[in-house]
Amino acid sequence: MKRNTESNSELNRRRAFLKFIIAGAAATLVAMGNFLRYLMFIPTNAVRGSEITWPVLKIINVRSLELLKPFRFNYPLIDTPNILVKLGMKAENGVGPDEDIVAFSNICQHLGCFYNFLPRGGFPSCNPSYKASSMEGYCCCHGSQYDFTHDAKVIGGPAPRPVPRVILKYDEKTEDIYAVGMGSPTIFGHGPEGTSDPKLVLKYDLEGGDIVK
Repeated sequence: MKRNTESNSELNRRRAFLKFIIAGAAATLVAMGNFLRYLMFIPTNAVRGSEITWPVLKIINVRSLELLKPFRFNYPLIDTPNILVKLGMKAENGVGPDEDIVAFSNICQHLGCFYNFLPRGGFPSCNPSYKASSMEGYCCCHGSQYDFTHDAKVIGGPAPRPVPRVILKYDEKTEDIYAVGMGSPTIFGHGPEGTSDPKLVLKYDLEGGDIVK
């Protein structure tokens, strides 16, 4: 009886030791797997020298646009809003059959508020006494104004520089409009204020979030 008890005790010790070994091996494999995943992970907005490029995003088809009705979309990051408008008159860097479609960052370069589009003669709800003298963006925070027919140059208010232009490409066959890059300066809050070097604009505008797909 004593011999059987000793035998069972030894068997239990061996089983316990074997479970310990298996558990340790499993933990080691999990740790190695996590480490390898860490080594292989590359953030979507990683800047890798000369390899970095602007994403290409299909925005909308020309046939879906309404005259003077702004269309909003995010680019080049999923949380950076822009505004696209068919102006009904030829504009600087405009695309489409009538070269009247433009798009700009929707973030005011003054303090980062979102502004609204005003057609000529329109007025903002925050300032009914104001009448737009051109197709423009008007910021209700502090009254900054951007001329949409002339590459969003500042025509009033405290904004120190234009809002960046979204570089558009028009496909004549399909009539689709694509975003293929951003012009200078950098989007408000991206990189040093007023950055205008194309390489730095590309770098800073793609940092700080997830790139659109």
